[in-house]
Amino acid sequence: MPEDDAPVHPSNRQDPPGAARKVHHLDARTLRGLAHPLRIQLLRALRDFGPATASQLADRLGESSGATSYHLRQLDTYGFVEDAPERGKGRERWWRSTHQGTNYDGSLADSPDPALRGASDLFLHEIANSHTRDLSTWLGTSRDWPEEWRRPALLSEYTLSVTPELAGELAAKLHELIESYRPRAKDATNTEKFRFHLHGFPLPKD
Repeated sequence: MPEDDAPVHPSNRQDPPGAARKVHHLDARTLRGLAHPLRIQLLRALRDFGPATASQLADRLGESSGATSYHLRQLDTYGFVEDAPERGKGRERWWRSTHQGTNYDGSLADSPDPALRGASDLFLHEIANSHTRDLSTWLGTSRDWPEEWRRPALLSEYTLSVTPELAGELAAKLHELIESYRPRAKDATNTEKFRFHLHGFPLPKD
């Protein structure tokens, strides 16, 4: 399960032409290190808006700078963030994400370790919460965008009867299709970050 710019949420800066996107593949250790609501929000903010200081992130997220500073150091310990030396040597440390995306292995949710299962649940619920916040922000601000950007926005739902194999095939094709669009606008001047959320799951029978 990839988590993009979002964290399925990278940064506001464009990847260099031809550069391979760096994706962090979560394992048991790094999932435990990331599984905290504020850490997930901090990482997402760095990927969405680019390098920032603990104070800037605190202002953006409505947290104290002490809290953001502590959790940024924890993210650094687990390899999610690093110094942003291009921002100079001011009094406050600048941080950037080390990757443009995160990949979550669903098998982590089935670990025999209850602590790891708990970390997995927290991570997935926070990602779902972030998707809800994204959508709420769009619905509340969509009129601020010109018609050319409101037109392609969508809020759709499909229900199909499929086998597990067909569901997996469809999910893989959706990801491949989205990835195929990454390089297509690299020379355009009128680009904006445009977020897609993909959710797919079986429905209860009753």
